Amino acid sequence: MCVVKSHILVAVLALGGVLSAQAPADRDGVDRAIAAVYPSLVRISVVSLNWSGGREVRREASGSGTIVSADGYVVTNHHVAGRVDRITCTLPNDEEIPAELVGTDALSDIAVLKLKPPKPRTFPAAKWGTSATLRRGQPVLALGSPLALSQSVTRGIVSNTDMVMPQQFGNALGSLDGEDVGTIVKWIGHDAAIYPGNSGGPLVNLAGEIVGVNEISFGLSGAIPADLAKYVYEAIRRDGRVRRSWTGIEVQPRVGTMPGPGVLISWVAGRSPAAESGLAAGDLLVSINGTAVDARFPEQLPAVNQLLFSLPIGQPAKLGVTRGGKGITAAITPGERPEAESMPAELRLWGLVGANLSASEARELGRASSDGVRVLSLRPGGPSEQAKPPLLREDVIVELNGEPVRSLAELNTRTEAALAGKPRASVLVGFDRGLERRLTVVDVGLLAFTEAGVEARKAWVPVSVQVLTPTLADRLHLGGKTGVRVTRVLDPASPLKVGDVILAIDGEPVRATAPNDEDVFAAAIRRYRIGSTVALTVHRAGAETTVQVPLGTSPRLAREMSKYADKDFEFSVRDLAETDADDPKLGRLDRGVVVESVSAGGWAALARLAIDDVILEVDGRTVADVSDFQARMTDVAAKKPDEVVLFVRRGIRTLYLEVRPSWR
Repeated sequence: MCVVKSHILVAVLALGGVLSAQAPADRDGVDRAIAAVYPSLVRISVVSLNWSGGREVRREASGSGTIVSADGYVVTNHHVAGRVDRITCTLPNDEEIPAELVGTDALSDIAVLKLKPPKPRTFPAAKWGTSATLRRGQPVLALGSPLALSQSVTRGIVSNTDMVMPQQFGNALGSLDGEDVGTIVKWIGHDAAIYPGNSGGPLVNLAGEIVGVNEISFGLSGAIPADLAKYVYEAIRRDGRVRRSWTGIEVQPRVGTMPGPGVLISWVAGRSPAAESGLAAGDLLVSINGTAVDARFPEQLPAVNQLLFSLPIGQPAKLGVTRGGKGITAAITPGERPEAESMPAELRLWGLVGANLSASEARELGRASSDGVRVLSLRPGGPSEQAKPPLLREDVIVELNGEPVRSLAELNTRTEAALAGKPRASVLVGFDRGLERRLTVVDVGLLAFTEAGVEARKAWVPVSVQVLTPTLADRLHLGGKTGVRVTRVLDPASPLKVGDVILAIDGEPVRATAPNDEDVFAAAIRRYRIGSTVALTVHRAGAETTVQVPLGTSPRLAREMSKYADKDFEFSVRDLAETDADDPKLGRLDRGVVVESVSAGGWAALARLAIDDVILEVDGRTVADVSDFQARMTDVAAKKPDEVVLFVRRGIRTLYLEVRPSWR
């Protein structure tokens, strides 16, 4: 899990295998620190969730974490485990234990997990230290699982205790679910090497204490200070989330020759507590509940924001400001800070990914309320894209068949009511596009798998052929002749042999001379009736002879076979066709189904199922054909097991694949 932007690497932090030669440190201290923390180090493997192209897309990723309590609580990064479908933690002894997400905080990039062993047990727990007393040059160790390798250690020194993202890089970390981590985080800069996979791993002092949670690397490595990480961990463990106050103001360092002390208020949200108290952009914030604040430089802002966000929610507070050189005290009652972005969801019946509107998003869109469902992406060819007119990204769905839609839950409820048990239904949709209220008609529902039409059966000679080109004819002493050479005989009872050159059909020359004329012979045969006999003029062993050949029925093609699409695991299969026997790696299989498509990011894709695999068994039960396979998968969907084992043929080999769905 990494993002590279303007030469910035956002690493999933952990640490490389051997101690580096940089940064002098007491070897005994290093050994003691490793002994204290290493047993608590975990490698975190996740199935992360992303949303694009109108679908929920899953991918495997990894990061690092630290057990911080004997009952199995783990601290890691939000960008490692904040939006995932499945979590597994690997201990230093290679034991794998499932974990659940307790809570997550995008603003600080901290998430808390809980190990879920089969039986209650006690885990080795690392101790928190303090980041407030760190000094430049102090030796530190970075622990983690770089590149998903086993737990490792690197060594370095604290390089910078006031590290913020340089302004020329902008928001180089990118947005974590709409949050700018630099708003409250002032990173601990250090030179212990970290790599993708290290994110969430601990930064440790030589006393064996956690002094930071590794997060980024851009030349220097960066760790979230332990004092902030511990505060977030305790809040999530207590409440499942971090509750912060919201005043509605944003601040920045003073500009130009503006005299200090104080912090410049750069924006005040409409209808916010700050707006109601009369605060405005341009005011200089000088105190928060009597605590003086000052920011001439970006390094000073995180402390100011932390103080603002820690005001008691719903309790009166006093903000001291200066305006035009005069001091003013503003009485303000903060509300609770809303989430920046709502969790997306795939609406499969609509062919789109949508989300509720958070208060912040509604404000960004200039909307008076957060009612409605925001369209984030559409599936190509899906119901919403095929609507007349089509829905577009950033549209906000507000009505369905004249009834208001205030949330994803309401949209799902009204969709089910409109379908009333039918596979598809045409619905009238009201949506906002910017300041316009528009209407469209959407045929919501799932399309049945469309079977390809069966082609009319034609007469057929069961052979494969190649064209007798002029050059080939000369070498075979057939100069001036046209026709095709038999390269394979598919019916053992056929009178034809490999190497026969077919020159004529019932005396009519086979006029094939170019390499792309291979179908000339088959097309001529298709004009005859199935079951009739034709006289083929054949050159064999240096002489011409006539061979009487009965005409069979052309085999069904792969595209004509029965098919089934599994919506839960997102792949499709078809029956075996006679033409599959043309693949020498498969041979003649008498059972199974052929995989035709596998959707990227689906459960089947994560299990490494591939196109052209032949599924022979499902959980040990033989699969005869598509009908049999559909019955097996219907049974799987009803039972919702933790894993499904597919036995497949891939080329000349067979293997077992484990599909592990979440069944959300």
